[in-house]
Order: sequence, then C-alpha cells, then structure tokens
Amino acid sequence: MRGSDDGDVTRLPRPELRRLQDERVQEVVRYAYENVEFYKHTLGAADVNPDDVTGADDLPLLPFTTKEDFRDNYPTGMFAVDMEDVIRIHASSGTTGKPKIVGYTRDDLDVWREVMTRGFRGAGLTSADTLQNAYSYGLFTGGFGFHDGATAMGMSVVPAGGGNTQRQVEMLADLESDAICLTPSYALYLAEVAESMGYDPAELPLSTVLYGAEPCTEPMRREIERRFDAAAVENYGLSEIIGPGVAVECLEQQGMHIWEDHFYPEIINPDTGEPVEEGEEGELVLTTLTKQALPVLRYRTGDLTTLDYETCDCGRTAVRMNSVTGRADDLLIVRGVNLYPSEIESVVLEFDEIAPHYRIDLRREDELDRLDLTVELADDFDGSRDELERRIRTRLSNVLSFSPDTVELVAPGGIERTKVGKVQRVYDHR
Repeated sequence: MRGSDDGDVTRLPRPELRRLQDERVQEVVRYAYENVEFYKHTLGAADVNPDDVTGADDLPLLPFTTKEDFRDNYPTGMFAVDMEDVIRIHASSGTTGKPKIVGYTRDDLDVWREVMTRGFRGAGLTSADTLQNAYSYGLFTGGFGFHDGATAMGMSVVPAGGGNTQRQVEMLADLESDAICLTPSYALYLAEVAESMGYDPAELPLSTVLYGAEPCTEPMRREIERRFDAAAVENYGLSEIIGPGVAVECLEQQGMHIWEDHFYPEIINPDTGEPVEEGEEGELVLTTLTKQALPVLRYRTGDLTTLDYETCDCGRTAVRMNSVTGRADDLLIVRGVNLYPSEIESVVLEFDEIAPHYRIDLRREDELDRLDLTVELADDFDGSRDELERRIRTRLSNVLSFSPDTVELVAPGGIERTKVGKVQRVYDHR
C-alpha cells in the first residue's frame, strides 16, 4: 500500500488521476481481502474475487461497509495489521452503542498530515501563520488531526483544545493567531463571548476560520465571516476514513475538494443503494485507497451531498463535494412531510431579524406528530414579534410546504449554548 505523492496530484488531468485511482483500487481491494477477515467473508458472500476488480468502475460489485460493521467487529476486528504496527488509536464521537475504533500506522499518519496540509494551503495559510486549535484533543480525531497537519506544515500551533472560551478569546488577541479551527456553532459562541468580554470579534487578528465536524448552512457561514471579518473555510472528514482532511474548501468556496488519490467517492440513492446521475444529490460513499491499518471499502457515510467534477477556479481538478445538507438517517417525517433540519435552518436564517440559533422539538400528541420551532432574535431587533412570526411561517410554507405547530421567538441568548463540540439542534421526544 502506497501513501506518498509525487508532484501536485490535486491538479492532475482527470484521465491521469483515474489511472492512479484504478491502480490503487485494485491494490486496496486485494489488501483488504487478504488481511481483514470481515472483507474476506463479505466479498466471498457477494461472490466477488479481488481479480474481478480492475478499477474504480468495478467498485459497485462490492458490498457496502456500514457503521454497524464497525460496531459488530469492535474493537479491532476491522484492522488489517497487528497491533504492534498500530501507533495511534482514535474512536468515533458517537453517542449510542459501541464507539467505532480506528487505528493508524506510521504511514497512515503521514497520509493524514499530507491531506491536512493540502487543505491549509488551499485556505491560503502558510508556514508563517499561527493556528489556534479549538477542537478537543483525545479519542476524537479533530484535535490531533489539525494539530499534526499544522505542525508538519511548519505553522505555530496553539493547542487550546475545547472549552475555556474566555481563555480562547484572550489567546486569540494576545498571540495574534492568524487562524482558528473549531465547529461552526462554537465559532458563533466564541464571537458572543468575545463581545461580552469587551472585544469586537471583527477586530481580532484572525484571517481564516476553519470549521467542520457538524453541518453548517451558507447563511451560518456568512454570519461567521461577518462576525470575525475573516474567511470561513469548511472541512469534511470522519473517523472511519481518516478524520478531518478528507475534503477541504479552497478560498474559492465552490465546494470541498476531496483528495481523490486517497479517498474515492461515490454518490448513491440512500434508499436503493444504486448510483445516481452525476450532479444529483445522494448519500456519500467513500473507499480508502492508501490506508494500511484500516482499509475501508465502500463506506456508507450517511451524509447527503452532491459532487462537482468541473475544474475549480483555483485550478485544482480534485472533485468537489457540496456542504452536507443532512444525513440519510436524519430525515424528519412530520405528518407525512419529509424534512431535513438544514432545510428549516436555511429558511429561518434568510431573516436578518433572526440570530443563527434555532431549536426543533418533535412530539407526538393524540397519535399526531407536532413540530415546535424556537428561534433566537438578533441583538438589534426592535420590530413586531407577531409580524415576524407570521413572515417566518409564510416563508416556511412557501418553500417547504410545511408550517410548524408553534414558532417561538426568544431573546438573544435564550437558546441553550453548547460550549464545545457538536451542538444538538433537533430534539425528538416521540
């Protein structure tokens, strides 16, 4: 298994990139079959032999890998190497059932650092910059992924970790950090705390906000940029594949470049498992092409997105994925209407009178579903609450053909904040 690159593979003509992918697909399928009992069994059950796979076009012959497969093979049944060759262990941040344990060889960590540095460069950062890391360090991949990548690139790293928000603000100001990495919800919380401390977030020296680990709509991104007067750049990753760094935006903000020489993407219909037409939304499926400790074939991420294969204005030919619009398993069905939380968020954040904070509560009363929406007013709101509620209801009805049972407008700060990590916006009480 190979993990190093010669030259700028992110700008390869797509036919050349495809030849590299085909070669690596053949290698990883055989490698997984010969070294992971799970894959030997599942490929055999599907009547697939590694010789049948000659390139990426043959990947649909293979069965999918799911999060349940990781949990069924807990802790290390998906590993392809002995533990003596594993030099790092991480785990998923899931809240139910067994965590998904992931491992890295020395070469795997080199690949991880490499894809992270690609993302930093695409975001306009250099070795002369200082990165404040506000992701948690530990089993969650975020903290160490950003830290190791920035260190390998030669940046100064402030390993602030999660929480301690007032200290985060002080460090940003005192050390004049050029960039910070964190979740989008924490970015907005950080701006609120900075203001409460007497700082103007826009006056902090930040030029770049690197966000990820939870969905973020375009209005929320623009609010982050407005509050900090900085470019907000999205990062996508998941522990089962490698962690952060699977895909990263460049400054063109035209989608996140997937580093296809290491991670091969497919888009499928989440209901049928069949490929969708190019440009059509569906569930993202990823195959690792160079991982040693944990090769993963056709992993169903559950994330809904689209892919764009046109060359980016930055010159990179690596395919771009759009922001995740929701999860295949996060679909809300309320009184027969299919909704994703991100759809509701996109509509609500069209209103300047609304802050980028909301909460959805689902309940069942007398065998009927109800959806209660709570939104937070902007600091400078001085209009009629009744009129704003009417406009929100009308807009939701026009765009989504759906109106919540209640729309509650609360004062700034009225929705509970999550001080670090991923924020829960949907509460299903049914």
